[in-house]
Order: sequence, then C-alpha cells, then structure tokens
Amino acid sequence: MINQKIFATAAVAVLLLAGCGQPAPGGLDAGSKKGNAYEADTVSIDENRYGGSNSNSLANANSSSDGFQSIYFGFDQYTIPADMESYMAKNASVANSTSGSKIRIEGNCDEFGSDEYNYALGLKRAKAVKDALSMQGVPASRMVMVSYGESNPACSDATEACYAQNRRVDLRLAR
Repeated sequence: MINQKIFATAAVAVLLLAGCGQPAPGGLDAGSKKGNAYEADTVSIDENRYGGSNSNSLANANSSSDGFQSIYFGFDQYTIPADMESYMAKNASVANSTSGSKIRIEGNCDEFGSDEYNYALGLKRAKAVKDALSMQGVPASRMVMVSYGESNPACSDATEACYAQNRRVDLRLAR
C-alpha cells in the first residue's frame, strides 16, 4: 500500500516536471534573439532608470489641478519616494489652504499587470498619499480616494518615460 502511494506520487511529479525544459511554441526559445515570435509583443522596461519616481524627468509632468502636484511612484511601488516629499509638503499646504473643500485623490498605473491588479495598486497609491496628507494635518474626512488603474493614462506612447508618467496619484478639488 505504501509502495503504491510512493509510486503514484513519483509518477505525478515526473509528469509535472516533464514540460519544464520544453522550448517555447513554434520551436523558439523564449530567450532567442531577433526573429522571436514574441518580439513584437514584448516591452522592455529599464527598472533601474525608472525604479524610483525619477522626479527630474517628471518635473514638467503634472496631471493634477487646483494647485496640487502629481506624485509619481516607481514600477510596482506604492510607497511615496523620498524625492516626492517636497511635492507632498506643497500638496498639504494647498489642501490646508482650501479648507472645507473635498479633495479627490486619484490613483493611476501604467499598463503592466491585470486590470484587477492595477486597480488595487492605484488604490494603494491613493491611500499612501491620503495617509501622508493626514499626517500633515489634512482631515481624512475631506479626502476621497478613487483608482483608475491603467484606464486614465497621462501618456500613451510605448516608452519608459511615458510609463513613468502613468505611475502617479493626481489630486483635485472635488466639485
């Protein structure tokens, strides 16, 4: 009885592992150079270049309105980068000077990831900004969060600089 269980377990393991070293469909290895069937569908991102918010390249990019400044995030990140702290201080100042008005905090993502994942990531980014504003004296009751995921791009070019512009939180006065 025990030998049969061991044999059955071993047989299942062999079957599961049998496909691990197989070439990609069409006989091409996923890592092959020019001529790769997947080459046109692949986008390369230099995460070292845009791993942080890289505010120097985003200095002129602002999708926020009403005196607020957009906050930019690294690829797959939702913590506010250190180089965005000055923007957060400015946003808190603007928010505190517009007392009584609701502030809409809009989380956005680049196009990588599923719709569900990007929606959740957009909410996490919006929550990080809301929490930071709360810590700087803006009442949480004045803030409303929304996530657009990847559906509200500031830029639609297939470039790393464009993707970086879409990883952001915009702030607006709710009207």
